[in-house]
Amino acid sequence: QVQLVESGGGLVQAGGSLRLSCTASGRTFSNYVMGWFRQAPGKEREFVASISRSGGTTDYADSVKGRFTISRDNAKNTVYLQMNSVKLEDTAVYYCAADPRRTGVAVTRVGYAYWGQGTQVTVSS
Repeated sequence: QVQLVESGGGLVQAGGSLRLSCTASGRTFSNYVMGWFRQAPGKEREFVASISRSGGTTDYADSVKGRFTISRDNAKNTVYLQMNSVKLEDTAVYYCAADPRRTGVAVTRVGYAYWGQGTQVTVSS
């Protein structure tokens, strides 16, 4: 079992930056592939980014590639999502998730066994 707590969400102007954090407690953090997902009102929860257990491999949704960066600090049990050049369409609740089984990166929701409570990101014009 692992507990995930996101932080860092808020209101940001279009073109600005924001950094989300997700801190884990419980089992060994480095045993989990980590991911960020987001859900906008009336839409399905969608994949944003994933990072491998060691942090050596990452993957991104096309919509955020080149603007967002996922990273992790296994010593601090924390995964980050650096969001740059944000757009109105980035407005959503952002969730971090932990996958205890897959290796490499994981871009689909299946397999992510643990989820945080979410943090709201609102981009204004």
